[in-house]
Amino acid sequence: MNEQETKQTDQRANWNIKPYLAVGLISFLVIIGSIAFFFLIFRYQEFTKILEKVMIILQPITIGLILAYLLNPVVNFEERHLLPFFQAKMNSQEKAKKVVRAISVAGALLFVVLVIGILLQMVIPELYKSINGMIGTLPKQVNGFMEWISDYVDNDSEISGYLEIGLTKGTEFFEHWAKTDFLPQTKNLVTGLTTGVIGVVKILFNVVVGIIISIYVLMSKEIFIGQSKKLVYALFPARSANAVIHTVHKSHEIFGGFISGKILDSLIIGILCFICLYLMNMPYSVLVSVIVGVTNVIPFFGPYLGAVPSTILIMLANPIQGLYFIIFILVLQQIDGNIIGPKILGDSTGLSSFWVVFAILVGGGFLGIPGMIIGVPLFAVIFYVIRNMLNYLIGKKQLPLDSQCYISAEKVDLDQNVLVTYQEEAKPSHKKDPGKTRRWRQNKVQKRKKK
Repeated sequence: MNEQETKQTDQRANWNIKPYLAVGLISFLVIIGSIAFFFLIFRYQEFTKILEKVMIILQPITIGLILAYLLNPVVNFEERHLLPFFQAKMNSQEKAKKVVRAISVAGALLFVVLVIGILLQMVIPELYKSINGMIGTLPKQVNGFMEWISDYVDNDSEISGYLEIGLTKGTEFFEHWAKTDFLPQTKNLVTGLTTGVIGVVKILFNVVVGIIISIYVLMSKEIFIGQSKKLVYALFPARSANAVIHTVHKSHEIFGGFISGKILDSLIIGILCFICLYLMNMPYSVLVSVIVGVTNVIPFFGPYLGAVPSTILIMLANPIQGLYFIIFILVLQQIDGNIIGPKILGDSTGLSSFWVVFAILVGGGFLGIPGMIIGVPLFAVIFYVIRNMLNYLIGKKQLPLDSQCYISAEKVDLDQNVLVTYQEEAKPSHKKDPGKTRRWRQNKVQKRKKK
């Protein structure tokens, strides 16, 4: 056997081996997937425990990545303005970029610390003042209420008897609860407080570690981006890798536009709320404005969530001003929803009102308040991916991509591969052409028979 025949034999052997390797690999993946699915269904509690433990372990990294993503626009803004100046002053361009990057990251962190410090400086004194005011006015309100009850009871002996019986039963219930429930639970309460303090310390530690991780990520973000793209192009074919990279870019565009726009919108609403409340001489104007501005970050439901505690605070000081505040917050939210919000956010998500509410409810059900905030942009990304997949599949069938074309669609003509829409036949006049009317009726009857 010569050398050429030997090569042909080896090629045939390789050709015969490849299908078996593919079948074996697919079978292995199917078995692994089946085992994982069985474990997920029948060992759901163990799976959730493992998942919670992994999330706790990765909490500092998660905090660091989120903080780095939020600070990245600030870092980019500072670099655009500082880099030309340092490049003109320094000989080495690479050294200038590193110095500017370090200054920008430090400036971004300092900016966050200043914002948090200003908010705390505004909120804590107002909160202390409001609590102190409630402590001072609450006894007077309670005494006034009790005087009103006593005056009312003195005029009605029957109500007085009912109140005396109610107070006696209430006192007996409170004594029984204090002896049987409250005192035995004191130990658990102390244990819970200790656990809460330890939890707060752990969260603070994770935040500190997260800040350090965010600094590393921001300092070397180009390297991480390059490594991620290299991994994608290594694992997927070129066409699929391009689709993945494009989807990631679109996700960043949706998330970045929505989050930055929502923060700016909430800042404007908070400032407008403070100015209007100050001019209306409302109590706790600073505290209420901060509450309204912070909760406005949550789409759709946020303004109402912030209005509830704010209304209670104002009503405790002055009930009439509380009613005025309700009217004001409704007007402010209409201005935000119809003028300010659309101007800033535009159509950053591409979702209708129904899908926005759907995303908020689902996100809030799974992740609470954070889920309500990220639910809309996350669902917008999922909606975008599904829409592109449907457009790709429908495009392969050479059918129109616009959804409006399918509203009145009846079927697809298999011969011409076009959509057939519902068309109402105009009923001819009996007076002009009786023969045409008879033909029209015959055609209708034939169509019914065919159906």
